[in-house]
Amino acid sequence: MKILDFFKEILQTVVLALLIVLPIRFFIFQPFIVKGQSMEPNFEDGDYLIIDELTYRFREPKRGEVIVFKNPMNERQRFIKRIIGLPGETVEISEGKIFISNGEKRILNEPYLNSSFTVGDLQIALGKDEYFVLGDNRQFSLDSRRFGPIKRKEIVGRVLLRLWPIYSFAKFEAPAY
Repeated sequence: MKILDFFKEILQTVVLALLIVLPIRFFIFQPFIVKGQSMEPNFEDGDYLIIDELTYRFREPKRGEVIVFKNPMNERQRFIKRIIGLPGETVEISEGKIFISNGEKRILNEPYLNSSFTVGDLQIALGKDEYFVLGDNRQFSLDSRRFGPIKRKEIVGRVLLRLWPIYSFAKFEAPAY
């Protein structure tokens, strides 16, 4: 009888844990492992991140936030990039610099980059639910310069924490522009 009670108690504990953990995992926070060098030097290959899926249910994404989104060319794959252009803006890349205009044209200051060099020239006007995203390592990034703007519905969430490697533990906020 004691063995049966023991297994019953374990089963109750496991069910209770699943009822608590699964909703958090699927609706609030999600793990993400960085693959590749497109976000170097700020995020390295193998970094273990926690993605906040809840914030964007209450507010819109901000410029400079690092997000995880569904690859527009393969929705099963997830990408990590930084938001550069917001809905309704025009993004222009010229002579290695990024210009943002929403009535007034201004150069984008990017304090999170080691260098401001941006590969390629283009100009794109964003629709009302479109975002322009770039990797921090612009020479080695597959981003909006290749696949165009991403839709709001493709965004999974924003990077909240880096948990691994432990010496690089950090909480992330959008830079002030």
